[in-house]
Amino acid sequence: MDLTESIGTVIRTTGSWYRILTLEGRVIDCTLRGKIRLKGLKSTNPIAIGDRVTYQWEKKDESGQIISILPRKNYILRKAVKLSSQFHILCANIDQALLIATLEDPFTPLGFIDRFLVSCEAFHIPVVILLNKADKLNTDKLKDKAADYLSIYRNIGYKIELTSGFTAVSAEKIRNLLQGKTSFLGGHSGVGKSTLINLVDPDLQLKTGEISTFSGKGKHTTTFAEMFPLSFGGFVIDAPGFKEMELFDFQRNEISHYFPEMRDRISYCKFNDCTHTEEPGCAIKEAVESGEIAESRYHTYLGMLTENLLNNKI
Repeated sequence: MDLTESIGTVIRTTGSWYRILTLEGRVIDCTLRGKIRLKGLKSTNPIAIGDRVTYQWEKKDESGQIISILPRKNYILRKAVKLSSQFHILCANIDQALLIATLEDPFTPLGFIDRFLVSCEAFHIPVVILLNKADKLNTDKLKDKAADYLSIYRNIGYKIELTSGFTAVSAEKIRNLLQGKTSFLGGHSGVGKSTLINLVDPDLQLKTGEISTFSGKGKHTTTFAEMFPLSFGGFVIDAPGFKEMELFDFQRNEISHYFPEMRDRISYCKFNDCTHTEEPGCAIKEAVESGEIAESRYHTYLGMLTENLLNNKI
């Protein structure tokens, strides 16, 4: 039996089955060759959406086997929910991440946004923050909070936009962001990721329905991440919402480097190994006191330091 080895991109996973987009544009289903699981990976998912893999295809059985994973250019990961010693890879090999946040139903805390940004900064992944459901900012309190969010992240160089899942203006704005790129969409459940995607490319609603049954395993439309081709060029990865963004595998002395406003000031600290907590002559603490660094961002940083100590990552 002559099985040729080919290259493809993983566009959907359900744990035991993987859907692959081939170089020829076909979509095939594969299982994972067992030996890949024996390499001591600490990830709960050794293969993630966006991974480029080699596979062998058996035409007679209309199925294939993944042989190997090609080197990743980047990935976004977070701590596994039930296994504290492992991490979960949200996606791999992306050009950018779009973080969807909302101020109500559900509320997205600043700390969640910060942690997501740190995870992307570690691999130099550009991030755009979409503050969605702008049409529901109908009180002064919500409008003031939205203004705070916009100010905090624009001041440190991040692109943050107000969007609504029901307007043509938002659709055009997001379409321009996604065109020609492989993009990951992250955020809590209920922030409107799917609504925004369908607004941008209505045909994807049909495709989601068509492939909601995968390898006879039933519907998984809200359970598994999936990569979709966009009609106007590019790919978008829609992932199930997650409540927490607890990070994993960061060295304690590296964390401040993933906060751009801290990274720019680290060289001005009195001590080279400054943790920006109790040391005198700390440029970071001085910037917080003067208002040049947002207190919310500094509190996120301190929280990550504490978690790092608990995880013995010193």
